[in-house]
Parts: sequence; structure tokens; C-alpha cells
Amino acid sequence: MNRSNSLDALRGFAILAMVLSSSIAFGILPGWMYHAQTPPPSNSYNPEIPGITWVDLVFPFFLFSMGAAFPLALQRKVKEGAPAFAIFSQILQRYLLLTFFAIFTVHARAWVMSQTPGALEQLLSIGCFVLLCLMYTRWKEGSSKQLAAGVKVLAYALAIALLALLPFASGKGFSLDRSDVIIIVLGNMAFFGSLIWWATWDRPWLRIGILPFVMAVFLTGKLPDTWNNLVFNWSPVPWMYKFYYLKYLFIIIPGTFAGEWLLTRMKAKEEAPAAAGSTKWLIVALICVALCVVNLVGLYTRALNGNLLASFALCVPLLLLVRKMEANSDTAYFSRLLQAGIYLLLLGLFFEAWEGGIKKDPSTYSYYFVTSGLAFLVLLAFSILERYGYLKQLIHFLALNGKNPMVAYTAGNLLLLPVLKLTGVIAWYGKLQESVWGGYVSGILFTGVVSLITIFFVKRKWFWKT
Repeated sequence: MNRSNSLDALRGFAILAMVLSSSIAFGILPGWMYHAQTPPPSNSYNPEIPGITWVDLVFPFFLFSMGAAFPLALQRKVKEGAPAFAIFSQILQRYLLLTFFAIFTVHARAWVMSQTPGALEQLLSIGCFVLLCLMYTRWKEGSSKQLAAGVKVLAYALAIALLALLPFASGKGFSLDRSDVIIIVLGNMAFFGSLIWWATWDRPWLRIGILPFVMAVFLTGKLPDTWNNLVFNWSPVPWMYKFYYLKYLFIIIPGTFAGEWLLTRMKAKEEAPAAAGSTKWLIVALICVALCVVNLVGLYTRALNGNLLASFALCVPLLLLVRKMEANSDTAYFSRLLQAGIYLLLLGLFFEAWEGGIKKDPSTYSYYFVTSGLAFLVLLAFSILERYGYLKQLIHFLALNGKNPMVAYTAGNLLLLPVLKLTGVIAWYGKLQESVWGGYVSGILFTGVVSLITIFFVKRKWFWKT
């Protein structure tokens, strides 16, 4: 059994929720269907509104799963004494490829190419999706390395030519400042998070100790005439790096611990049959999900006192229940996830009153800790479901999408939407989004098709990798 399926499922849940949140009807659904700081009907950004919704969990869950993947990708090379240059080159390459991905995918969208995109722009978007396939697909073992390298070089050359030659809707042509900020943040986290994990893989407490220093720069960075302000504002390449992005290390670094514990669990010998303790662990999984729901409702409705009491009321029996479990490798792994999740969740709730309440944007320390804690708990729930065979089809479905997130992230904008517009189906889709129930259904349909495209790529082992 591949126990990393639970991590793939968490990543798959995050990426599909991301697609869903961006494809539901605009402004006509209940407020909890959008980011808390962009409520309907105008969906205008209001940084004064505290609270979070399920949409605000999407990005931190994906960041958390990225952090958990660092040990899986690097630990073997580090322990085997791979040359430092080789490891650093791998980390830097990923950063650069994600940065290019962020810039190219935005310029490749039809409505960025033209204010009134026609068939040509839609076809160009589809062509850009094909170029991304050629640039980022990892070739199967046994394929000609020379052919693979040649195809990639040609694809990058065509992509750069498009960026240089197309006029774009702004009339100013290509711009490095026009990029997908979500992917830029992911690139920064992939780079700095990997470096931090590499430097501290055998000293985890040092890894935690880095976070207060990052916090210190954020707390003092706006004070004029200080070195803190200089560090906070300095950037040799503002379109690629800002110290501001490093705030998400508060989610990435906890994720690295989950990845290390997962690796330990994967290497452990089975000590108990899969049926042992399954009912009790299922109760644990259900309570973890309940904690997520309770906190989303409590923090969104601002029932803060009741939410804190309810969280304590659910956390205490969880800890007591796990303490009575038979000691084995399952219990050790699950207990670590549970304890980390509860600790961070409660820490975030204790920080809630600071910075005007929990917010995704501008993000608060309460947001980092609460979402990291909930990510641990959801990963625990998925791990239990996988281990004991509950909801197999759901975990498998989510894991398939989580294995190829770059495809899922781009297929909607660069493939599905152009096809809908070229075929005229977009008119029917637009009518769906005029009503509340149609607004739900349209998002589910759109996300479902994106998921099918992603699974199609996975089944054929066309994985996009950086």
C-alpha cells in the first residue's frame, strides 16, 4: 500500500477546491462560498472583514502539502551524501521553472491577449496548453534523453517567441510584472522552504527556531530607518521575490514535519492488521472533520467564545481516545499528526483577536496557525481513511488529482474555457450562472471536467513536473 496517497489526496482536495472556488457563479451565492474578505454581491475586497470560509483553506492546504513533499523529494539524496551543488541546482531549477510557469500561464490566457478575444486567441490559449505539456511533462523511463531535451528546448523557444511577439490587451506587450501571484508564492516557498529543510533536516528544532526571526522582521519591517525595514523592502527582482512572500513559511515549515513523519511511517514494519482499532480511528477521523467544520462556522459567524469552547470540547476526548490506542507504528504516526494539529489550531485561536481577527488577506498569524492545524487534522483523517479502507474511491479520486496539480491548475483557463467559447457552449454555461442553484451546478460541472482532464493525464503518466 502506498501510504503517500493520503498526502496526494490532501493536495487533490486543495487543487479541486481551488478550481471550484474560481468557477462558481459570481456574487449571487451565500457569503461563505467566497473568500471572507470579498463578500457578495460585489465581491469587492474589504480587508476590515474578519473570518474565514472553506475557500480560505484552499491555498494553505496546498502549501502544507508542498512542505510535506520536501522530505519525500530530498531526504534520500541528502542522507546518501549527494553533492551540495546537485541538490541546490534541483531546488533552484524548481524555483525558476515555477516562476516561468507563473508568467507564461497568465500571458497565455485569451482575455490577457485581447480585450475582445476571438477564435484566434482561444486557439492560441489551447496551443499554449500544448506547449506547457511539452515543457513540463516528465518523459517516461527509456525515452531518448536527447529527443526529450530537444522537444523541451523547442517548446520553450516557441513560448518565449509568443511572449515577445503577441501585443496583449494592455497594448504594452509582455511584462514580467504580469504573473500569477499564487504560483510566484509557491515558487518562493519551494525555494526557501526546501533550503530551510535541507539545512535543518537533522535538526528540526532549529527549523522551528527560524520562524520567530521571520516574525520579527514582519513585526518591525515597517519601522523607518531600520535594517529591518531594509530587509523587508529589498528585492533584486521584485517580480520574482519579495520578503512578504516568506510569511507562508509559517505553513510550509509545519508541513515539512508531516512529510518527515510520513516517511518514518512508510519505512516502518506493519505491526498490526489493518482491521485493528479501525472503529476507534474512524471516530478520530470524524472528530477531526468536525473540528474543521466547527471552526469554519465559528470563525465566519464570529461566534468566537463558543467556537473556542467547542474546539476544546472536541480536542480533549480526541487526545484521550488516542492515548488509549494500542502502541504501534500507526498510533505513533497518527498521534504526531493529531498533537501537531491540535496545538497549532489552539495557538491560532489564541492569536485570533490580534490584527483585527483572523483573515486570509491581509493574512494574520491566527490564519497561519489555524489553517496549518486544520491541514494536519485533514491529513490525519485522510490517512486513517486510507489505512483502514474507508471511502476508498473518494481517497483514490482525490489522490489522482493530487498527483498532477499543475495540469488541474491550468486546464480550466487554457483548455476548457477556450473549448467552451469556440463551441458556443459558454452561452449555456453562462445562463446556468444566472441562478443560485445553477451557480453551484456550473462550478461543480466545470471542476468535474477539469478533474477528468487531470485524471486522463495521470492515467497516461503525463506528469507535469518542475
